[in-house]
Amino acid sequence: MSDADQNEPRRIVRDMPLTRLLPNMLTMLSLCSGLSAMRFALQDKWEAAALAIVIASVFDVLDGRVARLLNITSKFGAELDSLADLISFGVAPGFVLYLWVLRDGEGLGWIAVLAFVVCTALRLARFNTMLEDHSAPAWAKSYFTGVPAPAGAGLALLPLFLALEFGDMLKPPPQAMAIWLLIVGGLMVSRLPTLSIKGRRIAPVMVAPVMVLACLFVAMMITKTWLTLSIAGAVYLLSVPYGSYSYRRRARRDL
Repeated sequence: MSDADQNEPRRIVRDMPLTRLLPNMLTMLSLCSGLSAMRFALQDKWEAAALAIVIASVFDVLDGRVARLLNITSKFGAELDSLADLISFGVAPGFVLYLWVLRDGEGLGWIAVLAFVVCTALRLARFNTMLEDHSAPAWAKSYFTGVPAPAGAGLALLPLFLALEFGDMLKPPPQAMAIWLLIVGGLMVSRLPTLSIKGRRIAPVMVAPVMVLACLFVAMMITKTWLTLSIAGAVYLLSVPYGSYSYRRRARRDL
């Protein structure tokens, strides 16, 4: 050992608190749920495949909330989250829908899947770059630019939710499913402002009603899962034009 090595101070390796791993563990659970959806699709277990992607979205919401709550956000966690989102909300929904109906549409079905996954990747890349943009006004944090990836996956799976609730009579033809997937992909990469719950506040008088609605939503998810998801998807789709209108109205106030 040289004298230089002997004089170099030793690095002290400290134990990492387990709580610092919690957000990344939730991200990995989201990724595993998305991959499991692909496995269920290979077995023609459509309910399990759709539910796995829904569970992945729950983990995706939790990992960011937990990271901010514990104040342990990191660049590594953000990149890991984006990679997991691409699999769980881009590749997995496209794969499930391809095996469900799009493979009967010959080349058009596969083109729609490729376009949807590419749009998901572009949406996530744009989101990461916009995190470094601090020029936007504070109220803009209450809006996304385009439909976020988890919501896009939910919209893409909306025909599957409807078919699981009402039967194969609502199963769309491959051509219609391909067009729908292209529309959802376009919404993700669009510049349309969409509503976000981040940064939003509610009046004290609305706390109790919101809690009641949340309980009703959970109860409906347990008893009427696919109907509830179908209604939620339809409501979100209707909220897209309202989000654009709300954003433009607030932007005019700042002029």
